[in-house]
Amino acid sequence: MAAHSFDATTASFERDVLEASKQVAVVVDFWAPWCGPCRALKPILEKLAVEYEGKFRLAKLNTDEHAEIAAQFGVRGIPNVKAFVDGKLASEFTGALPESEVRRFLAAVIPNPSENMRRAAQQDLAQGDFEAAEAKLRQSIVLDPTNYVARVDLAELFVARQDFSTAEKELEAVPAQAQDDRTERLAARIALWKKGQNLPDSATLRALVAAHPEDLAARLRYGERLVIEGQYRSALDELLEVVRRDRSELRDQARKAIVEVFDLATGDTHLVSEYRRRLAALLY
Repeated sequence: MAAHSFDATTASFERDVLEASKQVAVVVDFWAPWCGPCRALKPILEKLAVEYEGKFRLAKLNTDEHAEIAAQFGVRGIPNVKAFVDGKLASEFTGALPESEVRRFLAAVIPNPSENMRRAAQQDLAQGDFEAAEAKLRQSIVLDPTNYVARVDLAELFVARQDFSTAEKELEAVPAQAQDDRTERLAARIALWKKGQNLPDSATLRALVAAHPEDLAARLRYGERLVIEGQYRSALDELLEVVRRDRSELRDQARKAIVEVFDLATGDTHLVSEYRRRLAALLY
């Protein structure tokens, strides 16, 4: 049983529950020694943890000893069972449910084979094995064609490879109701790639800007090319220079391109904050 269940603590909750749930669903039983319904539910949860053989892990947290965590996660009555998947609360129930109801609860929160395959692909990506990740993502989609997260993962992989045309085909298969901020960022990258088809390569544009520093149209195109190549800081420097020196249509085009970079580089908060300040200083 120890392999499938454990006692959670305040100190270990982040690591053993939230982070661990990115690999396998973690079900947390918030209980207390004086709670009669807790004593009825606990053996059911422990039995199922063994029976499911690692499809989820059971974390048992004594709310008397770890009241801070219980309060943090809004526990108002016990037993309270919360399931965490991908570091987030996926579902919960309060009270001592019969075994059949607990089974239904678990069925709804434990990732299916398609999702397990997608998660395995994420591990391959973390290890730099892109071919294995692609194969697993494709298998995930075969197992469940409605696993649109896997399809977006696949599109993201192709964008990372700069295979934008293939990435676009994958995104086109994602219905509007399944799109989110990530799909929008990928679509923006693909749109930039399309725009880049009409731009010279970065070496040509760099040489042109070096030879003609006053040619702000060339500098704008050079900045746009750098954005397409993911060289955001260098791109922002070129685009800001256009904003600083131009008072015509080029200035607005450069400003819009800078805002696009902010949307693309959301993971680099320091970069975005720095250049937002610099852009504001030039505009206002």
